[in-house]
Amino acid sequence: MAAIRETFFQECEEQLAELEAGLILMESGAAEAETVNAVFRAVHSIKGGAGIFALDALVRFAHVFETALDQVRSGTLATGPGVMNLLLRAADVLADLVRAARDNGAVDETRTAALVVEFTQVSNLGHELPPAPKSQPTVCAPVPAWHISFTPTPALYAKANETALLLRELRRLGPIEATVDTTHLPELSEMDPEGAYLTWNITLEADCAEQAIRNVFEFVEDDCHLEIAAATPAEPSLKPGDIITGDNGFSFEFFPPPVFDEEEPPAVPEPEHHAPPPAPVAKQNPVEAMAAKAESAAAVSATIRVDLDRVDRMIDLVGELVINEAMLSQRVLEAGIARASGVAMALEELEHLTREIQDSVMAIRAQPVRSVFQRMPRLVREVAAQTGKQARLVTEGEGTEVDKTVIERIADPLTHMIRNAIDHGLESPEKRLAAGKPAEGLVRLTALHRSGRIVLEVSDDGAGINRARVKEKAIENGLISPDATLTDDEIDNLIFLPGFSTASTVSDISGRGVGMDVVRQSVAALGGRISISSRPGHGSTFTLSLPLTLAVLDGMVISARGHTLIIPLGAIVETLKPKAADVFPLDGEINVIRLRGGYVPMVDVAASLGYSDEFVEPDQSVALLVEGEGGVRAVLLADAIHGQRQVVIKSLEANYRAVPGIAAATVMGDGRVALILDVDAVVKTTRSELSRPEPSVLEAH
Repeated sequence: MAAIRETFFQECEEQLAELEAGLILMESGAAEAETVNAVFRAVHSIKGGAGIFALDALVRFAHVFETALDQVRSGTLATGPGVMNLLLRAADVLADLVRAARDNGAVDETRTAALVVEFTQVSNLGHELPPAPKSQPTVCAPVPAWHISFTPTPALYAKANETALLLRELRRLGPIEATVDTTHLPELSEMDPEGAYLTWNITLEADCAEQAIRNVFEFVEDDCHLEIAAATPAEPSLKPGDIITGDNGFSFEFFPPPVFDEEEPPAVPEPEHHAPPPAPVAKQNPVEAMAAKAESAAAVSATIRVDLDRVDRMIDLVGELVINEAMLSQRVLEAGIARASGVAMALEELEHLTREIQDSVMAIRAQPVRSVFQRMPRLVREVAAQTGKQARLVTEGEGTEVDKTVIERIADPLTHMIRNAIDHGLESPEKRLAAGKPAEGLVRLTALHRSGRIVLEVSDDGAGINRARVKEKAIENGLISPDATLTDDEIDNLIFLPGFSTASTVSDISGRGVGMDVVRQSVAALGGRISISSRPGHGSTFTLSLPLTLAVLDGMVISARGHTLIIPLGAIVETLKPKAADVFPLDGEINVIRLRGGYVPMVDVAASLGYSDEFVEPDQSVALLVEGEGGVRAVLLADAIHGQRQVVIKSLEANYRAVPGIAAATVMGDGRVALILDVDAVVKTTRSELSRPEPSVLEAH
């Protein structure tokens, strides 16, 4: 039961995410009927599972919540702003109750009770809506009827569903007559306590569509065998001249419909679309039907739940396998074994298999960023309401996959950035209208793959960064000296300094000097970085660049002054051999190289990392053209290139300390430790030196 309980709470998290996403769609007015049904199913599933484990508080609140959603489904409760606000708050309370039940914690019972009262008031109000006007009585119309055959499977009862509840729902459509078929009921000694042997045959008298009946069974449709057929209408018993009295008290005389000659049928408008007649459905034995259903279900892609620690352990073992494969390759190379030999060919095959294993294992941990993106519409709604602004969120690239660890740790940075985009970026509706903009501001959240990394962008169409205000506040807070001369990029990056805030007052959203510095630290801890692009009057864009995985990467092995370094392969555009005629000095110790009609700065890797005080001659080196964040390029100079290698990433910060210009470390085939170059940091440092008016102008405390 402990294992089942753990699985239940895992499923609850998925149901809660689906619940919130559906409620946001309902609030925006973009929800379809299936979305409302999905929201209802989420609460219903949580309630059913909670009942198994006797989580009474959770069951009671979920039942109240479910009742209100059922009224929304049936149209007796309108989803106005007040009702949607109540439903969203109820989703929060439901989440708190789930987590309290999981962790044996406590919840605010006053808050829960207050919501129950609100639900009661809203539900009563919903029932008092004026009834739909009665239609005029249809002369000689037979009473419609449906025949329903319903055979549950054991899975239906295992999920805490009950046949009695389904019959009760059917009665809401009209009068029913139900009989039970016990033909397949075994002897008591042969009966499985968790089995299902009964079939219900139901006659429903209701003027409704077949889909309305199927909606009653939609939550158990995969756990039962269901047949629905329309009953043959009865012939009218009225004769010409009979007097009919309607519900409204009016009486009129009955006349039969005219009969047309078969050779001259009445003109009937041709429908625009023809639906093919339904194929006749053969009556099937319930047991055979359940077997067929189980067979078809088995054909669907199956999934299993695996403890994340087991997956992490597997990834660690794959990392060790990669290292040992590299060591074996190194030994074969040192032994001088020919590439055409059987040993070398077997080793090459082992390398391919190792790569496939690594890709397969990493794919297990890969998840779409959708789970994080789904939380953000609610955040935008709440922050906009708190600030008195109008904001709309647009998301792109929700299917972009990334390592689960990255997924779990980017939620907080994205939350901070979206809050800042609304609070600091977007103007008030009045100011936006005065500036010729729509009153509603736009916040865009985008995910995409670029150069072997995942890039997340948070942009807005607000006023952009007020650089004069930012610099003024930085001087006021003692973060920079008053005579500092800064570039636009340096001013923009001041917002990442600890303790920096331009807010004039402290609120629940901002003003305490924490937030963006936390974002930068969180991103750096993932081996990523954050950059800013802002245009006054047009908005700002914050770009997060993160590794797709925290386990392995493909890199180019280079040497610089006797040190072995790894450059991520995704950052390398090409390799080249510089010519002296193409190299030009610029700003003292910085050189640029002429490349395809343009000029690219050159970086001596050894000198930039402090391995040597002497700069290498460009024409005596090998060069690698690399591209950093935002498409910025530089040429890295090294002593030699030793080939491509898949390496296992080891955190340098966790095992030693953060080193500027170094992203991580790895173990090479000969057992030595090699450093993985932080290409973006090196390129950014070089560009800053080129754009800086004078050296050492930024004096940050």
